[in-house]
Amino acid sequence: MSKHDVERSASRAPGRSQAGSGPPGGPADVAVGRGADIPKQSFAALRVPGYRAHFSTYMLAMMADNIEHVISYWMVFQKFHSPALGGFAVLSHWLPFLLLSVPAGALAERVDPRRLIQIGMAMFIAASLGWGYFFVTDSLQMWHAMALLVLHGCAGVVWQTSSQLLLHDIVEPALLPSAVRLNATARYLGILVGPAVGGLIMLTLGASHGIFLNAVFYLPLVLWLWKAPYGPRFNGHAPVKRAVRGLADITQTLRDIAGNHRIVSMTLLAGAASFFVGNSYHAQMPSFANDLGHGDPGLLYSTLLAADAAGALLAGVVLEGRGLLPANPRTALVLAMLWAAALACFATLQSYPLALVLLFMAGFFELAFGSMAQTLVQVNAPAAMRGRVIGLFNMSSMGLRAFSGITVGLAGSVIGVHWSLGLSATCLVVVVGALLWQLKVTEA
Repeated sequence: MSKHDVERSASRAPGRSQAGSGPPGGPADVAVGRGADIPKQSFAALRVPGYRAHFSTYMLAMMADNIEHVISYWMVFQKFHSPALGGFAVLSHWLPFLLLSVPAGALAERVDPRRLIQIGMAMFIAASLGWGYFFVTDSLQMWHAMALLVLHGCAGVVWQTSSQLLLHDIVEPALLPSAVRLNATARYLGILVGPAVGGLIMLTLGASHGIFLNAVFYLPLVLWLWKAPYGPRFNGHAPVKRAVRGLADITQTLRDIAGNHRIVSMTLLAGAASFFVGNSYHAQMPSFANDLGHGDPGLLYSTLLAADAAGALLAGVVLEGRGLLPANPRTALVLAMLWAAALACFATLQSYPLALVLLFMAGFFELAFGSMAQTLVQVNAPAAMRGRVIGLFNMSSMGLRAFSGITVGLAGSVIGVHWSLGLSATCLVVVVGALLWQLKVTEA
């Protein structure tokens, strides 16, 4: 037996069944969605050797993603001082998720998702090298920045959807909630480490040369996936032969999930959070840093981002380690309201220490409700259409963030980023409250 076979055997128990193999909302899906047979041990997915490799390389890639954000957003802000371009950064980063998530999920059902992830990494590397070239030659123009931001966004949609689908190959269905939550934690750990590493790189190598180093951090994931024993070649399931049909895939997936209230409610929640707020305030953080602080704006900027990420990291450690807040739609909705309320308060503050506290709280609530919603969708997604369902959730949870670039970013250029974020977060509180009321009516 090869070492790949050994690793694969360790990641799958005998008699493993595929979660969601029945019709949408069927007994298999609901049982897993309610937490049946989920191990109680903390950090359960990390006990699988393959998942540990996935977790560490995914985190490095996410760190590199955010190092690029820190360096590129800072350099673009210093050169153009344009809130509108900050809004475009959000729009271009997430619009590909809106347009391509479901087709990307359908494609991942047909081909080896490992190769799609590697293609995404290659696109990230090209974006970092492109930024580096323009920084070194001091030739960056606004259209250059816009093109690189679009390339970065397209890389994300290819990577994230395929990565989420690959989780079903790496861990057993019972371990999937742990794997999804740990992946969300890895994402925020990358966000936490990214600003710190990015700031260190800017201080030591400078932005112009440091962005080249950033390209190296994507390589471990590329190399691990080269021979990782997952995908159609190893799982014994032939790729889905369904054609990738673009818009038709979206409409058909909407029809297919209409009877699964867990998937529908969590997809609507993710879409509302993304539409009104998303992560648009990250792109505007240099402006918040200038308005809130009186010291080094670069340090204040990085610290604000780190506070948000640190709260999310704590949520991942506490929830995964202590087994708190089991996934259910009502809890996810309440946590989303708390997240929006924390950001609305942050937008109105003039105190930098209090801003750090509120961003820390916002990070905690965001990871908690975001990972909970994603878990409920993934564990209930039928195997025959899993890629498309995950793609639809990503279209909602990440694609609709493109519009938060308008509600927060572009509106911020007219009324100020404090007002635009505060009003957007307040609107989200109202919408989530309506979803809670609808859930109560449905359960009555």
